[in-house]
Amino acid sequence: MASGPSSLPITTQHYLPQVHRLEAFFNGNAYAPHRHDTYAIGITMQGVQCFDYRGETRNALPGNVVVLHPDEVHDGRAGTKAGFRYRTLYIEPSLIQSVLGGKPLPFIKDGISLDPRLYAVVLPLLENLDRPLETLECQDAVYDLAMVMDQITNDQKPLKRHASQAAELARQFIHDHMDEEITLDVLESISDCDRWELSRNFRAMFGTSPYRYLVMRRLDKARMMMISGNSIAQTAIACTFSDQSHFTRHFKKAYGLTPKQWTANFA
Repeated sequence: MASGPSSLPITTQHYLPQVHRLEAFFNGNAYAPHRHDTYAIGITMQGVQCFDYRGETRNALPGNVVVLHPDEVHDGRAGTKAGFRYRTLYIEPSLIQSVLGGKPLPFIKDGISLDPRLYAVVLPLLENLDRPLETLECQDAVYDLAMVMDQITNDQKPLKRHASQAAELARQFIHDHMDEEITLDVLESISDCDRWELSRNFRAMFGTSPYRYLVMRRLDKARMMMISGNSIAQTAIACTFSDQSHFTRHFKKAYGLTPKQWTANFA
């Protein structure tokens, strides 16, 4: 059970809609196993940040950069009784893709990087959460982040132009129609790409499947609704989940907390 974020600020910002930042402190277990479709890139500030990732237990120490790839299951807990404090950046793969131009997403397999180049480009995004970054400042920092991640992890060639364009068309369609029923037949039609090829290319471009991407967009909407004071039951229906139980299952799989726990800690 999460202890809550103590008195440390939970900070989100609005200079880029695909980027969110927070700082939190936890004792004991922080998050149950979950996965989300964003990168989670952060710096351990204090204590030992312990998590299970890709079949192994990882321990991030102060100054280590934690890089969790989209759609990889992970949890979170304190490695010592003293608890741990961290700052993290949640960034949509589409923003990284806007820099990389169709290359497969960078993948840091161990989940922890000691590369000083990566620390140097992550720090400006997390150094002062009380000060909103200017738009151009943030855009420059994201460019540097994408380029360094690519340099240290990825030597693959970009996807063919048609393949990357088809995946982007599918992604945008999901954003524009997320309250409707979407099938691979529909995505195949609007992207002019074979459905299975599209599925492969979508995963390479954005780190998750079209369906998972759709569910996460609905959960994004749900979080905003709960922050605005809507009840869990109202939110579940408005975000097209069949019922509150269905919504809760998806929410916990994505964030490691139930909607009730998340609202108590972060809303």
